Order: sequence, then C-alpha cells, then structure tokens
Amino acid sequence: MEVKRIFDIPHYSKANFEKDDFVCDKRNGKWEKVSTDQYIDITNQLSRALLKYGLKKGDKIALITSTNRVEWCFFDQAALQVGLVTVPIYPSISSEDCVYNLENSDSKVCIVSDEKLFEKINSIKDQLPDLKEIFTFDDVSGAKNWKELFDLGKENDNQKEVDDIKDSISEDELASIIYTSGTTGRPKGVMLTHKNIVSDVLGCEDRVPHKDSKNRALSFLPLCHVYERMILYLFTTNGISIYFAESNEKLSENLKEVKPQYLTVVPRMIEKVFDAINKRGTESGGIKAKIFLWSLKVAEKYKLGSSKSLSHIIADKLVFSKWREGLGGNLITLVSGSAALSKRLNTMFHAAGIPILEGYGLTETSPVIAVNSFGHTKIGSVGRPIENIEVKIQEDGEITVKGPTVTQGYYKDEEKTKEAFTDDGYFKTGDIGMLDEDNFLFITDRKKEMFKTSGGKYVAPQVIENLAKASQFIEQIMVVGDGEKMPTALVQPDFEYAKSWASKNKINIGTSPEEIANSKELKDEIQKELEKINAHLGKWEQVKKIELTPEVWTENNGLLTPTLKLKRKVVKERFNDLYEKLYDR
Repeated sequence: MEVKRIFDIPHYSKANFEKDDFVCDKRNGKWEKVSTDQYIDITNQLSRALLKYGLKKGDKIALITSTNRVEWCFFDQAALQVGLVTVPIYPSISSEDCVYNLENSDSKVCIVSDEKLFEKINSIKDQLPDLKEIFTFDDVSGAKNWKELFDLGKENDNQKEVDDIKDSISEDELASIIYTSGTTGRPKGVMLTHKNIVSDVLGCEDRVPHKDSKNRALSFLPLCHVYERMILYLFTTNGISIYFAESNEKLSENLKEVKPQYLTVVPRMIEKVFDAINKRGTESGGIKAKIFLWSLKVAEKYKLGSSKSLSHIIADKLVFSKWREGLGGNLITLVSGSAALSKRLNTMFHAAGIPILEGYGLTETSPVIAVNSFGHTKIGSVGRPIENIEVKIQEDGEITVKGPTVTQGYYKDEEKTKEAFTDDGYFKTGDIGMLDEDNFLFITDRKKEMFKTSGGKYVAPQVIENLAKASQFIEQIMVVGDGEKMPTALVQPDFEYAKSWASKNKINIGTSPEEIANSKELKDEIQKELEKINAHLGKWEQVKKIELTPEVWTENNGLLTPTLKLKRKVVKERFNDLYEKLYDR
C-alpha cells in the first residue's frame, strides 16, 4: 500500500514491519508495549467513540500533554481517520495563549494529560463557549477520563461509518492546526494538510540511516511540536519502534533501559550532555583528568570522514566509548534541529562515534527543509534540501521554499498568509542563508534578528551567540545593539559551573544567582572568554561589554520559547536596567 494520509502509516507499518512494540511508554516502573495490531484496534475503537460522542468531520480536537505518551498517539490517529482536525498545544504556554489557541481554532473537545493541565483549562472554560468537554489521561477528581469516552466505541456497530469517512478523506484535507510559539505577538495557527506532513515524511526517508525493524527511538521532545511529531511518523513508517521517555529528568535512566538507536534532540540538550561529560571528566582529577582533556583536543581536530589516527583510537577506547555508553551504547545517530548547533560540539560528537545529523525547518514547512545524512554531511551546514521541495535564495539572502510540504497559510488570517509568500509562490522563512556548490544549505541568521549599529554596520547576533555558548561559563547569551554604537550582550551564567570555578580558585562569588551575577571576578572571566571569540570577528561585530543577569532564562518564566529560542523582546524588557547599564545610561 501507499502512504498518502497520516493515518495510513500504521497500516503501512503493519504490512511491512509487524511489531510488538509499535509505541511504548513506562507505567508503574515497567515498559508497556503496544503492538501494531493493538494500536490499530485501539484507534478504531476511539474513532467510533468520537463519532458517537457527536463530533463530525472538520471539528477540531485539542491535545495537551506534559510528557509524551501513547494516549497522545491514539487520539491523533483516531481523530485524523474520521476527519477531525487535531490542535496540539504546548502545556507550558500562558492561560491567555491557551484561550486564544482554543478559541481561534474552534476546538470542541480538549484532551489533557494530568490534573495540573485539567485545572488550567477548566479555569478558562467559561471563556470558551465552543468547548464542550475536557477529558484527561490520568485519573483526575472531577474530570472525565478518556477511558469513559473510549468505552463509547466498544461496540463496533459504527465501524463502517469510520471506514467510509477514512475512504473519503483526501490528502489535501486539513489535518492539523499548529500554533507557532513565536517570539513576539500572537501565535499563528499554521494549517497543515495530510499531504504536507506525509510529503515531509517521504522526503526525509533517504536521510534515515540503517533502517532495521529491530531499531528503537527514544522520544522526549514534545509531540505538540511538528518536529518530533513528523519524526514519530517517519520512524514508524520505516519500522522503527517509539519509546516515550518518562521525563527530561529521567532521560539518562531511560537511555540506559531502552538503548535506542535514534534520539531526536535540540542543540541545548547536546550542550547540556557535553557540560555533564566535561564536568565528570575534569573533576576526576589526576591522570584521568589529563587524559580527558587530551581526548577533547583530539576530538576538536577530527576531520569528518578521515580515518582514525592512533591518538584517536586510544582516545576512543579510554574516553569516547564511555560517552556512547552514557547514551545507551547503541546510538546510530542524534538528529538535531530547532536551532543552530555549535560546529565545535558537532565535530566532537562525530569524533566520539556519536554522529549528529543537523537539519533545518519550520512549522510552516512540516517541518524539514534540509537535513544532513550519512555520507553526505558538512558540519556547519543543515544539509541538502530534501528531494521534493525547491529552495530559492532571494536577492537579500532570505531562504524561500516551494513544494508539497509548505503550508497553505494561517488559520483565519488571510493578511498574514499573503505576507508569508513571495509573488511567485515561495514561502518566506525569515532566515538568511546560502547554498554552496554542493547544494548544502547554510543558515547565517534570522532576517528579523539582524540589527544595524549606529555606525551603519549589520550584525548577525545568532552567529556570535552560538560561538559564545561553547564556553562553560555561559548558559544563555543575547547579543544586543540595534541602533547603538557597538554590540554588547546580556549573559546568563551557568551558575553551577561558576560556583565550581570559584571554589577551585578560592574566589568568593556568593551562592545565590543575584550574588553570582554581581561578581566582578566572574564578569571579568566571562569577558575574557568573549575576547577569544572577538579575535575571530570583524571590529563592528565584537562584543565590547557584558552584564550578567541574576535569573535563569527558562520557558516557564517566559524568556525562552517552548523550543528554547530566545524571546528577544521579553529578555530585553525583563533586564532593561542592565541593558541601559551596557550603554552607560
């Protein structure tokens, strides 16, 4: 059979890769497996229930979960195969944005994972006249459980209706509305059809290395983001089992249990993994620490595709093998997206036998535009564009895209839809980039994030920020200077590393974030780190001054988006006093 609609995937997988662990998660300390047959049966029963509940083709159903779990997949498949439109929503967004997303999408039913989310949505339900009911995955007092809904479909007397609706759904019909987190303004509801998402799945198939029905992927990035969701579809289409991690905190434990071949990551996670490795290596002391630091130099000098030197073989046996073991021991690759990855870290992980395939895309492109692959990788690039789309670099350097993966536009917003496309039908990504002679795509910055100093020079902040985050002292950094005489930066130090550094050097920087951020010694040390980077930048790009922020930048306090991108406007407003101080005002 051919996969044309998202709900064709389990049936295609059954025909080609019959599995007893199609999707799995951990319950009461034990990994519970759902076979392909069970998955199809459960989703058919749930589809019958949704119809009996009164939902009709075209109705919207919102899904919000704190962690990835099999029930999310059940509802996604069950809703899509009876023509409902799924609306995945981030669990961490504000109540105000929840109201907007649910109201704007006309969602009739909202499915949430737990008590905290139930209380959040229940508290705004009176502002949502179209919302009929909230169901929960967990047992929550005063809430309707999803199994009550599921039981409605126990009898298969309306299975023919399910099958008839399935047969009537075309690949061009709307499958999902995904609200972009955005760094400014109201979220936009990106409309994605079955064809959009399936085209992206099929376009990425040649980038999946070593397909084998015994392979497993561990999933922890949120399924409400199209990145992880498309990866779920891509892997299951290719016979790869999905195991959902219990939480970010238990990721290390789950890696050792599942021993996956694949893991989808964002650069911040790779940075954190390396920081943990670096901390263990340098704190081991004596000869072990010297061997560890020597191995890092070996890794930094590695040239992709070259044969291993004797030094590399020794470093691999003594050090890199332990990195791989810490990630489960079976990883074929990490797939990285959502933001730019440090070239240094990418090189080092490749050297350590943990290849990272860096890619690029947007919600509006379902999402993958380009991705590296085994045998076809250039570190620093995001790979070659997938085969079924066309990438065009406009005169101002903006990357634009045309093809079957590209959204038809934004829900109920013709004006923003029109603004998003060129006159000849290319989607404007808002990113600046270039294609090299081998057709590898390189991203240089966000069009909207580039700024001009008062001297008339353009500065691309992301390039500088990515270089700076290689420093162990720097957890987050935002380069600023629009209309100012020079670039400067707001820096959130790695408070734990700063304390460790201070202790080793017998320097008193205090213990609280406020005390640490006021430490002149720490500020001077971080400025020294930036001076090393400045040596590789043009004079107009060099970061001349910094201020340390007394607060960790997180998604929960609104300084980062759910995909861990900087909310530049919010960061600047939150630390406006420090911004003014940077320019002696």
